[in-house]
Amino acid sequence: MPSLRSLVADTRPLSNEHFRRLWLANIVTVIGAQLTVVAVPAQIYDITGSSAYVGLTGLFGLVPLIIFGLWGGALADVFDRRTLLIITTSGLIGTSALFWVQAAAGNTDVWLLLGLFSVQQAFFAVNQPTRSAVLPKLLPPELLPAANSLNMTIFQAGAIGGPLVAGVLIPVLGYRWLYLIDSITLFATMSAVVRLPRLPVEGPTTTPGLRSVIEGFRYLAGHSVLLMSFVVDLIAMIFGMPRALFPEIAHLDFHGPDEGGLVFALLYAAIPAGAVIGGVFSGWVSRVERQGYAVVVCIVVWGAAMAGFGIAVGLADHWRTTMLWVALLMLVIGGAADMASAAFRTSMLQSAATDAVRGRLQGVFIVVVAGGPRIADVVHGASAAAVGTAAAAAGGGILVVVGVVVAALAVPSFIRYRVTRAPTIAR
Repeated sequence: MPSLRSLVADTRPLSNEHFRRLWLANIVTVIGAQLTVVAVPAQIYDITGSSAYVGLTGLFGLVPLIIFGLWGGALADVFDRRTLLIITTSGLIGTSALFWVQAAAGNTDVWLLLGLFSVQQAFFAVNQPTRSAVLPKLLPPELLPAANSLNMTIFQAGAIGGPLVAGVLIPVLGYRWLYLIDSITLFATMSAVVRLPRLPVEGPTTTPGLRSVIEGFRYLAGHSVLLMSFVVDLIAMIFGMPRALFPEIAHLDFHGPDEGGLVFALLYAAIPAGAVIGGVFSGWVSRVERQGYAVVVCIVVWGAAMAGFGIAVGLADHWRTTMLWVALLMLVIGGAADMASAAFRTSMLQSAATDAVRGRLQGVFIVVVAGGPRIADVVHGASAAAVGTAAAAAGGGILVVVGVVVAALAVPSFIRYRVTRAPTIAR
């Protein structure tokens, strides 16, 4: 029987001083980042009183994320990655400071706010693929799943704690102090980044332009295992992410108030909470050699959990309180499965790709991770209008299970993909 020590998160990556500094800095900065994520739409609504303007944050955030995510990946395959991280972290600090300045000055121009948000997302889109491409230079392949699990646990914890803290602080301190806190906490990341060693790209490099981005896609098309890691994620997210249904489900199926309320908050928090729980008990991920097979299993669990969520919603009229807890449990299970799947897929990209293309593939990863749920919002919204929320959620979960199994059978090399695990080192 496995011991508790073997089940909890594998902390061996923290023995590397560079990873440890980056990870500890993340604990500080992720809350600050989430304060800005909440403050921007709140300030936009305060200025305009319009949810339509708030919705523009999706467009103003996604477009630079796609463009600069792909271009940033190309940059990360040319320039020293430490230098690139210093530049982009400086950009993030600068944009957060500008958010603080405009709030302190009493800005009422929503377009200025949206413009700053776009610039911030552009810096973020270059920073993230660069940061992911750095990990294989710091850690051996067998520790990458554990390192990615540790990073994702912190991110998801911030996704829960940040909005709660922001919701309490906005009425007390106002927007400008939230932006200032974000600016200050980012210096923790800067401190960790400047202490990294030089991180030049190994292998031939190209000019970071459209041609370089296209070469990255060609590399991806020629490596079926890496390509499938994106395909199965898109299947999981497009068909299985039901977040667009949460407002209607909270209001109509579980009789919450139409402006939000506790049920609404619980539905939104359940998937990140599951990811945090999955991260805390992620010690097993470092022992898995058949990572492709593990991804398929995790996505099947995600799909089954989302189907279970839809079924629970469908039964809410008969056993409302019981089905609410069942629905939340399904979302938590799905969040834990998604965390493990993401850890394995990220590790596969980091270890199976050559160093000369890691940045570009991580750029594609950022685009897929950001774009998949947004496409899911459209798909689920349209499906719910046609067949209802319960059927849309349950049917989407079933499609995930069927889709990922069919994809795995079509490309058996993905299921067979494995890494050779080094001898176990005491934690």
